[in-house]
Amino acid sequence: MPNRFQPPFVLLQVSILVGCLLLAGCADGFRKPLTQDLGQVPKIQVPQAQSANISEYRNTPIVRAAQSAGPSVVGITNKAYKRDFFDRQVVEQGSGSGVIFDPNGYIVTNNHVVEGAEEIVVSLADGRSLAGRVLGTDPVTDLAVVKVEATGLPAAVLGDSDAIVVGEPAIAIGNPLGLEFKGTVTAGVISALNRSIDLGERRFKLIQTDAAINPGNSGGALVNADGMVIGINSAKISAAGVEGIGFAIPMNSARPIMQSIIDTGRVIRAYLGVGLMDPSVAVQYGYDVKTDKGVFVAKVDKDGPAAKAGITEGDIIISVDGSETNSVVDLRSIIDSKQVGSVVPVGIIRNDVPMTANVTLEEMPAT
Repeated sequence: MPNRFQPPFVLLQVSILVGCLLLAGCADGFRKPLTQDLGQVPKIQVPQAQSANISEYRNTPIVRAAQSAGPSVVGITNKAYKRDFFDRQVVEQGSGSGVIFDPNGYIVTNNHVVEGAEEIVVSLADGRSLAGRVLGTDPVTDLAVVKVEATGLPAAVLGDSDAIVVGEPAIAIGNPLGLEFKGTVTAGVISALNRSIDLGERRFKLIQTDAAINPGNSGGALVNADGMVIGINSAKISAAGVEGIGFAIPMNSARPIMQSIIDTGRVIRAYLGVGLMDPSVAVQYGYDVKTDKGVFVAKVDKDGPAAKAGITEGDIIISVDGSETNSVVDLRSIIDSKQVGSVVPVGIIRNDVPMTANVTLEEMPAT
């Protein structure tokens, strides 16, 4: 009598046979070259060696300006030696940027970059590091001049900052966040001219730009599309929600400061010998000012040049040497452009009566 139950190994043998046939077919398929399924495989091209000249589409004014001015921008490391809690010597250092303006090793930077330095190291674009020394500083304008003992250095071409216009290209070159990012180039436009912000006793009007300026850019170059340095990067508004507002000291304002430091080691600055306020500010302090023009004389140095010329407290100065003075910044800019010993006519209003005082400018006393 046949057994109703087939041995399980029979089914197993059949399964194994079918599986082997399937695997054999699959294995045969895996052994076929990929090209039979995908067609001819493309070969990735390797670019041929290109000449040093870039195409006309890439050779933009920004590229040319960066190539022209970039080698003159240096890194400046400020080292100071302190003692820690355990009386061990530690080195505190900061970094900023500078611009070579004379091939014999003269470099302009910001005062706050070199302030308090016991040792200065200047890092050139060609990779060299040189010892630097501070020739002089001007905290009022946040400028300083550093000297390295070298010749034949790549000096920047200094431009005319009075000739720039709002909207033209502006290129910032410097070392944001330290030497790791040295020679960084950012581009934007001249956003505004004659800006002034409250940074201590800074006197000069500033150039505003939206070219990115970050910590470490201080003292670097603001360059126009012709590759000329038109300003020294100095500050950025970093308040929350504020982007793209940076400032540079105009080159025409910086140039005489730099020359004075080279010649004398300090800045010889003319002064009137008055304490000034804009009319709106004077009103807030309780002064009875009936005009919004000119600047209000809140204080007069009794031994200063203004007092010697007859200017008194309460006068309104409306012009200096023929130029209108509609703000304290206007007046200071005019005085800073004058030489010590020069005689300038100062237009004033006293008790609604216009008059002129001829003031012989004197050297600002050391503070």
